Amino acid sequence: MAIVEEDIERVRTTLAIADVVQPYVALRRVGRNWVGLCPFHAEKTGSFNVRDETGRYRCFGCGKAGDMFTFVQEIEHIDFVAAVERLAAKAGVQLRYTTGGEGKDRQRRKTLIDAMDTAVEWYHQRLLSAPDARPARDYLRSRGITGEVARQFRLGWAPDDWDALARGLGQSADVMKDTGLAFVNRRGSLQDSFRARVLFPIFNAEGDAVALGGRVLPGSTDPAKYKNSPETAIYAKSKTFYGLNWAKGEIVATNQVIVCEGYTDVIGFHRSGLPRAVATCGTALTEDHVRLLKRYASRVVLAFDADSAGQGAAERFYEWEQKYQVEVSVARFPDGRDPGDLAASDPSALAAAVTDPEPFLGFRLHRVLAGRAPSSPEQRSRLANAAMVVVNEHPDLNVRKLYAGEVASHTGLPINDLVRIAAERRGRVDADVVVPRKSMGESAEFGALVLMNERWDEIAPWLVESLFADDVMRRAFLAFAETAGDLNLALEVADPETREVLERVGVADLELDPEIEARNLIRAAVRRELGRRTRVEDPDAIREDMDARRWVEGLDEVQPDPAIAERLLQWLDRRSEERG
Repeated sequence: MAIVEEDIERVRTTLAIADVVQPYVALRRVGRNWVGLCPFHAEKTGSFNVRDETGRYRCFGCGKAGDMFTFVQEIEHIDFVAAVERLAAKAGVQLRYTTGGEGKDRQRRKTLIDAMDTAVEWYHQRLLSAPDARPARDYLRSRGITGEVARQFRLGWAPDDWDALARGLGQSADVMKDTGLAFVNRRGSLQDSFRARVLFPIFNAEGDAVALGGRVLPGSTDPAKYKNSPETAIYAKSKTFYGLNWAKGEIVATNQVIVCEGYTDVIGFHRSGLPRAVATCGTALTEDHVRLLKRYASRVVLAFDADSAGQGAAERFYEWEQKYQVEVSVARFPDGRDPGDLAASDPSALAAAVTDPEPFLGFRLHRVLAGRAPSSPEQRSRLANAAMVVVNEHPDLNVRKLYAGEVASHTGLPINDLVRIAAERRGRVDADVVVPRKSMGESAEFGALVLMNERWDEIAPWLVESLFADDVMRRAFLAFAETAGDLNLALEVADPETREVLERVGVADLELDPEIEARNLIRAAVRRELGRRTRVEDPDAIREDMDARRWVEGLDEVQPDPAIAERLLQWLDRRSEERG
């Protein structure tokens, strides 16, 4: 299966690459480029460049580069066809396929997503208007969730019926089972998975309905208070956040994401003017979750409930903080209250909790020290040792020393002793550091390549192969020459090393004058060639070399004769031919 090339090009020309990248990376305008933190490796200083004019991106730290399709492939871990399909949907382009079909897997996925979306709407309308949903509407209002909020988040109601959805949706049994909307009971009949529950639809980051989360009403005898869709072909719990589809824009804009434990917590944050909250879907945080969050923000606030189970989940986050270079902190809620309650009773306190969160290490340390006032030397020693185990997990020596001082203050041990323990930290390997590759710089050869990409007609007449001394630069010139300055085509014909140069060219933001750059290149090439010709004995050749020296000096004039550059190019061509 292949997509018609013309349709791929329509997608490419309809969308700006910056618009494709923005949902994943916080970009800022720098000259003609957009620049941000690379989503493919950990960095603190932005080296990820995006250029709308060329439709290319490149990270000068890790070397990742490509066009909008490559970016979506890399960031979403999908193949080329899936990337084109996703961007085509964004661009409103109807794709055609050379084999006349989309492929069974993709068609099946689309069928399941469409069925889930239909079910979400069916449940939503039941909540809004069905008489049997009145208790659900009353419950939601008691939690501060109005009809407007219910519509915003497409909340639903699953009636207390065995197969109301299965009968009402009109989908085949295998679709109902494959989406987790229904199952086959002991009698061999199709039965709804959700009954007598308020439903919270779960969408992926692109806004596709993929699952449901359900909660029973107060007073229910059902022992399972919460119930979630099973994992399916369209839903993986460890890679999905409830609310990310609504929150991602604000997350990118603020470079902060608030991670909650419950669906109503997310809604509470949104109601309180903090629409950058998401929640895990009935599972603890996983490394896949953290990897997903890093695409959008580098600051993560854990807004778990104040009970020990919620806070215990935060402790597992620490090792990933260093690995993915995210700044992790923990919201401090007053009086042990959870986010959902605060949203209804004290929204300003909820905002303050995430505006001034506690650093992750401080949170962990304070849990060790909280409520423990040692009275004996033995207790002081044990508490200090337990606290320093936590402190010494941190890779930064100065941070460890500062927290060691806090431990000393709490336990009464000599601060110098604890600082020494912090300085002599053992047994932990710091996270790998990505060393940026050496920059190409702004040599005359590189500048000429940039102009070949941006102003082909103005620079091309000035250039010949012999102007390029660097072999990789020369091959890049030949790739451009072969494709008449088309960067995408040049990348296709180039070898891997040359593509490295061309990718840098694609995002280079240089203000260059074609005539000046061409003269610089010619001047350098001529002087380089003259430097080789130290043993010339032929009188005609000596005379030509003397002319070349005189001509190259003429290039330094304020308004040099255009014919001089042409003569020097001809001279270079003859010298190149002589060398074979």
